[in-house]
Amino acid sequence: MGELAILGRYEVRHHLDCGLEGLALHSTPEAAHEIALYDEAGNYRPLKTAPTLRRGWRLVLETLEQLHEALDFFYPAMLAARLAMEQGRLAITPLRDTLNRQSGMYAITKKISDAHADRVIGAFCKSDGGCLKTILWPISPGVPITSLPADKFVPATSGGIPLLCAEACNLLVARAREAVKKEGP
Repeated sequence: MGELAILGRYEVRHHLDCGLEGLALHSTPEAAHEIALYDEAGNYRPLKTAPTLRRGWRLVLETLEQLHEALDFFYPAMLAARLAMEQGRLAITPLRDTLNRQSGMYAITKKISDAHADRVIGAFCKSDGGCLKTILWPISPGVPITSLPADKFVPATSGGIPLLCAEACNLLVARAREAVKKEGP
């Protein structure tokens, strides 16, 4: 799931730390919150699905409920999104709908062109350095995102729990605002 590996019954660690010894041991779901809060350099991680999860820890829990709670600290609402998708209840919101409901200082994002939005999405949502989520929404109905590789739009089906993006996040909306203010619509 994202940068996590779930080992044994209820052990979680950074996937790049599998097989390593001497990792800091944690045993409560709340530890996941602290682990996910900052990157390796100690910088705050505003986007929990950015590929910047720090390494050097292992989280050993006692129950499935604790595991679920810890996963929600690492990747908020991603288990619920996966369940909603499996049940056919996951609401997908096109970017244009998200932008059209913005008000105040974010109302300017309504003016962004589809081509400009596509460039902003390509820069911000890329998996390498951006966000690990699988994008499920288009720019608008019939207007796909073309600035990212095709695998960014297909949930992983081989052994992992995909991180699903059903709607543009507030950080992308903020980036769209900056882009419109700087470069125009």
